[in-house]
Amino acid sequence: IDGASASGLVQALREWVGAADRVLAVTPEHNGTMPPVLGNAIDWLSRPYGAGAIVGKPFAVVGATPTPFGGKWAHEAARRSAGIAGAVVVADIAVSQSTIDADVIGDPVVFGKLSAALRALADHETAVAAA
Repeated sequence: IDGASASGLVQALREWVGAADRVLAVTPEHNGTMPPVLGNAIDWLSRPYGAGAIVGKPFAVVGATPTPFGGKWAHEAARRSAGIAGAVVVADIAVSQSTIDADVIGDPVVFGKLSAALRALADHETAVAAA
């Protein structure tokens, strides 16, 4: 993507996240961390410093991977980066499912984890707004 295109896409991302009530990152794990594109997105959302689109937004991360750790390291990296960027990282929401073949909607265990994560994120947002 050339500089002019990236600038427009970055601005659109900032506007979408700025208008959102909360942020849910869905990510795979690449070599023990989050994919670089997610790191770049969090960086873009953190600008301008102290007033970025992600500042003050409840943030959680979910994903599935064929590795035994289920994406744990990617989720930790994403939560750490988002927190530094000013997001309100919702504690204990990281659905790390070790699978490549799971039907997320049809598997009751996986669906239950995802539903619980989404409910916790929604409830946290409500608690923040009420405070």
